[in-house]
Amino acid sequence: MRCNYKTRYTCSTNIAFDLEGNVVRNIVFTGGCNGNLKAISKLVDGMTVEQIEEKLLGNTCGRRPTSCADQLARAVREAYDQNR
Repeated sequence: MRCNYKTRYTCSTNIAFDLEGNVVRNIVFTGGCNGNLKAISKLVDGMTVEQIEEKLLGNTCGRRPTSCADQLARAVREAYDQNR
């Protein structure tokens, strides 16, 4: 299932991804640091919601309370919980 998440407090504005059970694939960020976000997307492609949370949840960017990586962890958890 294709999911979309509107990010908060980050340079990226949206994250789209496929959720197959608890496995996340085909992550696409809109906006943000293009090269870094493409790399994150490739590195976590095929990981479970739990694995992404373990690696990325709580990561901050500068003085912001979140980051694009943290927002991805929050997005996949929200989508998974809503579709259980």
